[in-house]
Amino acid sequence: MAAKGKWAQGIQPRHFSWIIQDQIAICERPGGFGANHRKVRRQEEIIWVREQSFDFVVSLSSAPHNLHNYDEMAVRWLHWPYPATDEIHRYLSDCYGELQRLLGDKRRLLMHADEVSERLIGFLAGYLIWSGMVPESPRAITVIERISGRQIGATGRFIVSEAQKLSTADA
Repeated sequence: MAAKGKWAQGIQPRHFSWIIQDQIAICERPGGFGANHRKVRRQEEIIWVREQSFDFVVSLSSAPHNLHNYDEMAVRWLHWPYPATDEIHRYLSDCYGELQRLLGDKRRLLMHADEVSERLIGFLAGYLIWSGMVPESPRAITVIERISGRQIGATGRFIVSEAQKLSTADA
């Protein structure tokens, strides 16, 4: 018997917000992480993701935890695990190019890491710079901090600075 009513729609993942309206959104990993992870919550949140017609869930988590659950719920996913610091330049170049391609194909993406972290929001602030949507690092940081409700510290600012270098090299 299929679920009916509001339960069939699932529940919105924690810390969900649109970075670029109807194109890129972020959230905590469905179901949470670590001691806060809940299997039932994960299932309900993945149902919500599916019902919102996201084309892909993009996981930036370093480990492939729970990615098979997307398959079970007929949700397409991509895994872009963060690399070691010395590989970040190439990683950003590859990921930003793929992100631009997906958005150019009118794909709706939900991006997550284990939590809405500096790495995640720094990655997206960097994308705003790399893509030319926001040309200056301080402005991109401010925009992402306002949207996400989180501050970017040293880790996120390092990612933003690497994205700035990429955008300058590509110009």
